[in-house]
Amino acid sequence: MHVAHLSLHDFRSYPHVEIALRPGVTAFLGRNGQGKTNLVEAVDYVARLASHRVASDAPLVRDGAERAVVRASVVRQDRQALLEVEINPGRSNRARVNKSSLPRAAGLIGMARTVLFSPDDLVLVKGDPSERRRFLDELITLRAPRFAGVRADYDRVLKQRNSLLKSLRHGSARFGRQRATGSGDESALSTLGVWNSHLARTGAELLEARLGLVEELRPLVGKAYESVARGAGSGDATFSYKSSVELPAAPSSGVGEYVAGVPDRSDLAQAILGEIERRTDEEIERGVSLVGPHRDELSLVLGRLPVKGYASHGESWSFALALRLASYELLRSEGDDPILILDDVFAELDTDRRERLAAIAVGAEQVLVTAAVPADVPVELAGVRMTVAEGAVTIDG
Repeated sequence: MHVAHLSLHDFRSYPHVEIALRPGVTAFLGRNGQGKTNLVEAVDYVARLASHRVASDAPLVRDGAERAVVRASVVRQDRQALLEVEINPGRSNRARVNKSSLPRAAGLIGMARTVLFSPDDLVLVKGDPSERRRFLDELITLRAPRFAGVRADYDRVLKQRNSLLKSLRHGSARFGRQRATGSGDESALSTLGVWNSHLARTGAELLEARLGLVEELRPLVGKAYESVARGAGSGDATFSYKSSVELPAAPSSGVGEYVAGVPDRSDLAQAILGEIERRTDEEIERGVSLVGPHRDELSLVLGRLPVKGYASHGESWSFALALRLASYELLRSEGDDPILILDDVFAELDTDRRERLAAIAVGAEQVLVTAAVPADVPVELAGVRMTVAEGAVTIDG
């Protein structure tokens, strides 16, 4: 898979730009603030409908413009498609494929696949649990775009349930179900039971997908860490999923025999619902949902110690790279070679890690690199060089 042409209108710093691309390595070179990252951000946005730099769409639209448009001509298994997204802050975005409108912009997700490395990847290791949950959810959605709807449903249920818990907290039932005496409180508690079921159902689907992904990624992360960290073994980097509920056993493979794997979705839903019922009084008292995938964590371990708080800066970088490389290998194993984006990442790495990452990246069908100076791009990634300066993109040589 590769992008053959990129067109931007009022995206970030670009009023308009057209760039022809080809398979292999393309490096965008230029001083900070010239718009290098904006170009690769646009490619990644078409694939995921999300930015690796900001949480909302508003900063993606050029100052003074009402909307931005990103078009990417993507070649996948010898077939070419024109993917287009119109970014409308405060309103629904619009998406088209070969100039035909999609019912929902989310339908564009997964038509192009990207794996992006950036200096911000350290938050996967050092940041809050929400960063690691987002890492899992975005990879799930890239592989199975329908999960964009699952995630949206779960977020909607969670928001409604939290709102109800807050109203119960401030009402006559603020300290628990036993003190709910008014008819309004009884009605609210009955409604809460309905939202409990919704949260358990949608949460179980999301939890099942996360657990399945962790099972697939675990051996790939170990191998990836070994490949980028000198002297490391494939068993040095491990991780596990920490759920807010006690997970039921996976289905047996025979009479009395259990194997590692993912529990049934119905069992996960019952586990979530049971824990919700056990902690409902506490949730009402605090006015917030304390049970569900939004409370889960991906625990990263190097050797026998947690990465967060114990690993060195270099080890943390290696673990973050391993997570991204494992994502790349997983997507690649499914038949599509994803577009590999290396956004200003080599300036953050020592010589050894630069060479190791470059040796892996060179095998990708398309690699997009950004760097401030040519010396930051390893010699292994020789290819097309483009200079980005003052809103213009020119091919070197």
